[in-house]
Parts: sequence; structure tokens; C-alpha cells
Amino acid sequence: MKISTKGRYGLQALLDLAIYGENDYISLKSVAERQGMSDNYLEQLFAALKKNGLVESTRGAQGGYRLSKDASEITVRQVLNALEGPLALVDCIIEGNQHECDRFECCVTRVLWQKIMDELNEVTDAISLADLVECHKQARLTASLEYYI
Repeated sequence: MKISTKGRYGLQALLDLAIYGENDYISLKSVAERQGMSDNYLEQLFAALKKNGLVESTRGAQGGYRLSKDASEITVRQVLNALEGPLALVDCIIEGNQHECDRFECCVTRVLWQKIMDELNEVTDAISLADLVECHKQARLTASLEYYI
């Protein structure tokens, strides 16, 4: 399993909203400039994020996007699922795909894949955008304290 640019850029862009937006609407152009991304690509990502209830938008001169709920209520897993679909190492562990494999009932490795996925889901469920904002603040604080002689 590899997280695509959709997942990486989407998470990075939502983190940008959480850091710089608070309750204000932020234009995708400003997010794109700060993050070094294409605003056209962000529009595609934000359509999926909006469809999944993670952001809301408004039009006009002061328009843009903002988080639809508090950053502490949006998990990394929600963001990745909205942009990537269900995370899975192999198809047979995706709910509803069990019939795809003739060996599903007796497959020894399926248990391994499921255990890995359960752990991944637990970790991505436990980390919120607010947690990432805090990591960002700590990283900036650490960087500002470094000096050279």
C-alpha cells in the first residue's frame, strides 16, 4: 500500500487550513502558494473532501474553504479514506471483497494482512488534525530555538 499524492497533498492542505484558517474561509490559491501545490489539483481534492463532510466552502471575494468541524474531530484516517478510499494492503480484507478470493476461508496470510490493517487503522484513527497542528507548532518552536556559533 502506498499513499498517493491525493492523500499526501490532501492531508497537507487540510493541515494548512487548520493552522492558518481557524474559523475563516481560506482560498485554495493561498493554500497552494504556501504548500507549493497546484491550485487546480487542490480543487479536485477539496471536492472530495467536501463531499465527505470534512470541509465547507463559500463563494465570493472572501470565499474559500474551512474545516467543517473542529480539527480535533477530523482524523488522519477520515482524510485518507475520503481521498484514497478504504486503506488496504490486499483486496480481500476490504469489506465486501471476500468473494473475490477462492481461498478466503482458509488463507493463512489474510490474518496477517488484517492484523496489519487493524493496527494502521488504529493509528490513523488516533491522530487528529489538531495533533498535527501541535506537532507543527513544536517543530517551529524547536527550529526557532536552534542557533549556530
